[in-house]
Amino acid sequence: MRQALPLGLDVTKLKKCAPEPLQSQFVTALVLALGSNHHAEHYLARVREDLAVLGETNYSIAFQNPDFTATLEQPKPDYTNQCVYLALTSPTSLQQLQQIFKQFEGDCGRLRPLSRLTHTKNKYLPEAESGPIRQVTMDIDILLVKLSGQSDQDNNEWIIMADRYPFKAHENTGIVELTI
Repeated sequence: MRQALPLGLDVTKLKKCAPEPLQSQFVTALVLALGSNHHAEHYLARVREDLAVLGETNYSIAFQNPDFTATLEQPKPDYTNQCVYLALTSPTSLQQLQQIFKQFEGDCGRLRPLSRLTHTKNKYLPEAESGPIRQVTMDIDILLVKLSGQSDQDNNEWIIMADRYPFKAHENTGIVELTI
């Protein structure tokens, strides 16, 4: 049975914040966007198991979308996308969560391009490019966070990750679905 989530919020009224100032802040709940364009059913199932270890999870329906960066000259496989509400078992810093999610992506075989290696200072191998099609086994993005010390009733205390806003259509759809 699906339970109502403490998300009944209007994202247009929420605070937006870049992730950097929040790195040391402890998070108790978050909304994630999952995406895969390569063996999506397999990798989504794997990540759902990994996320369940961190706390209580609820998922939107997974649906397929065209890659919005694809062009006629450079076609790309469709993505399967899904949003996740995750209430953590114990508060965890945003920086730790980002590292955990990158590890989950790596466990799914996700490799990152060298340009990101330098920018993020993470230790990822260069992403294999086999022509113009870029295969992404798993992408995990943090959309919203609730910081430690805020009750579930403090819906205006959700913070939007500014680097992810405005949300893509499938992210908006997933967030709405999680609130009903």
